[in-house]
Amino acid sequence: MKRLIYFSLALLLTGACKQVSLTSSKRVVLTGIDPSKKPGDDFFTYANGIWYDTARIAASQTGVGAYSFMNYPQRIRLQGILDSVSASNNPAGSIEQKVGDFYASGMDTLAINKRGYEPIKPLLTRIQAVTDVASLLTLVAEEQKAGNGSIISFNIGPDNKKSTVNIAQFYQTGIGLPERDYYIKTDSSTLAIQKAYKNYLTRLFELTGTETTAAEKNAAVTYEIEKQFATAHRTNIERRDVKANYNKLAVADLSNKQPTLNWPTLLANLGVKVDSINVGQPAYYDRLNSMLTSVSVDDWKAYLKAHALTNYSTYLSQPFADASFAYAKILTGQAVKKTRAEEMTQVIDGSLGDALAQLYVKKYFTAESKKRITDLVDNLKKAFEARINKLDWMSDSTKTKAKEKLYAFNQKIGYPDKWRDYSDVTVKRNAYFENRLSAIKNEYSFRLAKVGQPVDRTEWHTTPPTVTAYNNPPLNEIVFPAGILQSPYFDLYADDALNYGGVGMVIGHEITHSFDDQGAQFDKVGNVTNWWTKGDYDKFKARTQQVIDQYNQFTVLDSVHVKGALTVGENTADIAGVAIAYDAFKLTEQGKATTKLDGFTPDQRFFISIARIWRVKTRDEFLRMYVNTNPHSPAKWRVNGPLMNFTPFYKAFNVQPGDKMYKPEQARITVW
Repeated sequence: MKRLIYFSLALLLTGACKQVSLTSSKRVVLTGIDPSKKPGDDFFTYANGIWYDTARIAASQTGVGAYSFMNYPQRIRLQGILDSVSASNNPAGSIEQKVGDFYASGMDTLAINKRGYEPIKPLLTRIQAVTDVASLLTLVAEEQKAGNGSIISFNIGPDNKKSTVNIAQFYQTGIGLPERDYYIKTDSSTLAIQKAYKNYLTRLFELTGTETTAAEKNAAVTYEIEKQFATAHRTNIERRDVKANYNKLAVADLSNKQPTLNWPTLLANLGVKVDSINVGQPAYYDRLNSMLTSVSVDDWKAYLKAHALTNYSTYLSQPFADASFAYAKILTGQAVKKTRAEEMTQVIDGSLGDALAQLYVKKYFTAESKKRITDLVDNLKKAFEARINKLDWMSDSTKTKAKEKLYAFNQKIGYPDKWRDYSDVTVKRNAYFENRLSAIKNEYSFRLAKVGQPVDRTEWHTTPPTVTAYNNPPLNEIVFPAGILQSPYFDLYADDALNYGGVGMVIGHEITHSFDDQGAQFDKVGNVTNWWTKGDYDKFKARTQQVIDQYNQFTVLDSVHVKGALTVGENTADIAGVAIAYDAFKLTEQGKATTKLDGFTPDQRFFISIARIWRVKTRDEFLRMYVNTNPHSPAKWRVNGPLMNFTPFYKAFNVQPGDKMYKPEQARITVW
C-alpha cells in the first residue's frame, strides 16, 4: 500500500488560498440579504430574501440562481464559442469543424422543418414489420445501439464486487413519465400530468398521419403498457439499496428463468459477449418476460412507435418539438421554449462534450484556478481526517479504515488529463438528424468496448463546463468540473470565508458521499464490502435515521414534504460538508480573525456564503417534480437543514430558544 505522509493540518490550511486583501477593490461584496428577516428563523430567506423577491425566472427556464440553474448562463458562454467556430472555415476533422458544423446543422431549422418526420420513417416502417417476439427483440436491440431505448436499459460500469473490471448491467426502464408513482398517484397535479402525457403521445401519432381516434387508442395502449411496467419498478427510495441493485447472474440461468427474453440472442444483438451480467432490478425483467407474450404484437408496435416518436421528437420538425414542449410545460411549469441556440448548445455539450470543453477551458479556466482548488481539496481532506479522529461513536479500527479510504481518493479538478477522440463521428453541415445518430452510435461503441475490460479511472462522467460536482463510489473519486469553479462557489478575489463557505462546502459535501448511506458500503478501492465493525455500522445507521426523520418534517409546497429516505445521502453530505468546510476555514489566517467586513464577521460571511451557493428560485411545478424524483433536498433545506444542526452557526448569529431554526444542542445531528 502506498505510504501516506501526514503534514501539519494547520500549516496546510494556513496556505490554503492566496490571501486576498480584504480592502481590495476586486473583493466580493455581499448583496441580496434581507436584514428585516431574523437569521435564526429562516436563514435561507435572510441571506437571499432581497435577491429572491427581485429575481425573475426567464420564461424559457424552470428556475434561476445558483447550482444547476447556473448552466443557463454557462450555455450562453458555450453558445458564444459555437457561434464563433460555426462561422469560421475550420480544417476538416478538427474539433472546431465538428462542433461548429454540428451546431450549424441544428440551427438550420428551415432544412429540418422541410424534412418533417422523414428521418424516422424507415424506423416506423421497421416497427410496423414486426411479426413476433423474436423480431420485436431484434429491433429493440438495434435501436438501443442508436440511442432509442424502450424496454431494456443497458449500460457498462464497474463490477461492485470487483471494481477494477467493467461488466454489462441492465436496469428497469420502459416508462415515459418521470417515475413509477406518476402512474399510481391520483392527486390533481399528477392526474393533470398523466393527461398531458397522453395528449402528447396522441399528438405525436397525429403528426405522422394517424387519424385522431386511432392516435388516441395508440396513446392509451402505450400508457397501459407503461403502467404495467411501473408497477414492477422499485421506487427511487428502494433503489438506494446498493446491495439490492447488485444481482450478477449467469446468462444461462437467466435464460432458464426468463426464456421469452432469449438473453443469449438479445446480448448478441447488442454486441455483448459475456457469460454473466448484473440485473439491477430483476422484478422488472420478470415482468417484461411475461408481458412479451401477454401483450399483443400490435400493441407492442404502438408502444415502440410511441417511444421512437418521443425519443426523436426534438430531432425533427417544429410541430414535433412543439408537442414535446407542450407536455414539458405542464410537467415543469416552463413558460416558453428555450431559444434554438440554447437547445443546440445543450445538444453539442451532450454529443461532443469533450471537444466543446477543450474550447471552453482554453478561454475560461486558468491554471491558477486549478492549483487553488487542488489545494482546497487537499485541505478539506485533512479537515475531514481530523473530524474522524474526534468521533466518539466510532472505534479506532473503523477510523483507520475510514482514513485509508479518505486518502485513497482519486480527485479530478477542472478538466480531464486526456480528451475523448471523436474521429469516428461524422458531422455534416446539412445533416442534423444524421449528426446526432452518428454521435450516439459512437458513444455506444465507446462504452461497448469497455465490457470485460479494466476500468479507466481517468474517465470523466460529466462535461467540464457543467455546473456540478460528483462522487463516484465504485471508483472512490471526487470530481469538480471547471463549470462549478466560479462565483458564487469560487472566486480568485474572494476572502477565505466566501471560498470556504462556497466551494469548500461543496468539496466537503462530495468527500462525505464516500461515507453516506450508500458510499459507506464501498471500500477504498470501490468494492462493496463491509469495512466496518458491526457496532460502528449500527451506530452510523442510527445517525442517518435521525437525518431521515428530521428532513421528513420539512415542508416544501402546501402539504408536500421532503422525502427523508430519498434524500438521506445528500442531506448527510450537506450536514458534514458544512462542518468540514468550517473546520478548514477556522485554521486559515482569515478564519482566525474577528475583523468585520461589510458589517459581518468572518464566521457570518462563511455561513452567508453557504446560503448564496443554494440561492435558487424555481417554478412550483418544477419543484413538485423535483421533490418526487430528485435525491437532493430543495435549496431552502440545503441551507436551513444543515445549519440548524451546527452549533457554530448558532453562535455566529446568536440563535436562541424560540427562534424557528433553534434545536437543543443534544438534538443537533452529527454524523461525521
